[in-house]
Amino acid sequence: MTIPQAVEGGVRGHVLVVDDELSMREYLELLLHRDGYAVTSVPGVKPACESLEGVDLVICDMKLGTGSGLDVLRAARSRPEPPEVVLITAYGSPAAAVEAMREGAYDYICKPFDNEELRLLVQKALEKRLLRQENSGLRARLLPGLGVAVGQSSRMQAVWALVEKVAPSRSTVLVTGESGTGKELVARAIHMRGSRASQPFLPFNCAALNEGTLESELFGHMKGSFTGATHERAGLLVSAGEGTVMLDEVGEMPPATQVKLLRVLQERKVKPVGSAAEVPFKARVIAATNRRLEAEVKAGRFREDLFYRLNVITLELPPLRERAGDISLLASYFLSRLAEELGRPALRFAPETLALLERYSFPGNVRQLQNMVERAATLSDTDLLGPATLPPAVRGEAEPAVTANDGGEPRLGAGFNLERHLDDSERRYLLVALKQAGGVKTRAAELLGLSFRSFRYRLAKHGLTDDLEPGGSAEA
Repeated sequence: MTIPQAVEGGVRGHVLVVDDELSMREYLELLLHRDGYAVTSVPGVKPACESLEGVDLVICDMKLGTGSGLDVLRAARSRPEPPEVVLITAYGSPAAAVEAMREGAYDYICKPFDNEELRLLVQKALEKRLLRQENSGLRARLLPGLGVAVGQSSRMQAVWALVEKVAPSRSTVLVTGESGTGKELVARAIHMRGSRASQPFLPFNCAALNEGTLESELFGHMKGSFTGATHERAGLLVSAGEGTVMLDEVGEMPPATQVKLLRVLQERKVKPVGSAAEVPFKARVIAATNRRLEAEVKAGRFREDLFYRLNVITLELPPLRERAGDISLLASYFLSRLAEELGRPALRFAPETLALLERYSFPGNVRQLQNMVERAATLSDTDLLGPATLPPAVRGEAEPAVTANDGGEPRLGAGFNLERHLDDSERRYLLVALKQAGGVKTRAAELLGLSFRSFRYRLAKHGLTDDLEPGGSAEA
């Protein structure tokens, strides 16, 4: 049953209600319709899966006769533009719903629920979906053929030309380059320029999870296969359908998982954790790394056979310092996007500001430049962004001297800034640790006595990493 929206101001969103109890469906229909939502209600898994087209939010009971709300969740998550999903569970038994949140549900609510609590949950879920759509639109503007292809240097033009060639194929692609050079952007461009554009693009950070969880996420698992596996779950390679799975930081993958991934890529089948049967998959695989895998192979840290399996087509992104001619173009592009968001269309760089940016080496690459532009736009009181809006290191200003007096204590010069000094010191040590560890982040974290999570946070803080999204989702 579908109730159209009839209030002034247009539809606030399309909500699909899934419940096998007629009284609950009618109750939710009436409640949501009064708030201005278009509502469709269905009694089970099959009609729910057939009604997902154009839906912004699914409100689904966990228990649906012989079916489960998890089946509806998986069907929703497999769509190119998945709706948010809110699950309804019996009071005192939210464990299954919490597991579903790990699979991508927005939230859950327990019966009996308060109307105002549900209204707020619906509003927040739809706001999240709208924000995700807006962010996708902004990202799309960076993709060649879908907006502005930022980069006029010969090396970047060669990159985009190769993207156009490989996009229509099903070949595995290895995208390499330093952190912050835009590896995920290029992987998305390959996905969007091919026949898989209407299917999911699922980026996955291979360094973010331990070995067991990593295999469960990639290959899936059976119910009861390990503690906490309360439901059967399809892995990313199957969930992506005929879309694309991006294996970011593939060089950080544990050796045992490397062996399994090699077999998976060869056979085009996955064996979920705890299962004796293999499941075929159709997704394309794009791998990305900021490490030199040839060197990792020689050092015995990466399997040679897996390297050749991934290295069918290699696409290497140059660091920003090697494409200095693109700096002004990129900076102006990022500023125009920010000006749009901030409602300040007159924002522009002073010529001397652009000159300073072009002379800087940008160890954090494009991501660092983007963060720097955001900083300048935020700090500037005028529409003309002068050199003062840039960090001291870019302006070429030396840190005030810190000398020692006769007692060996530091003597601070005029204008000394402790926070800036500590930030600069922290950044230098991060770079030194990365260099000594050969770019291996887990080892660099150990050298600094930090947890891997804390180390990645500090990299992001200084613009030295390409995994600043949400979920976690990382960029390249």
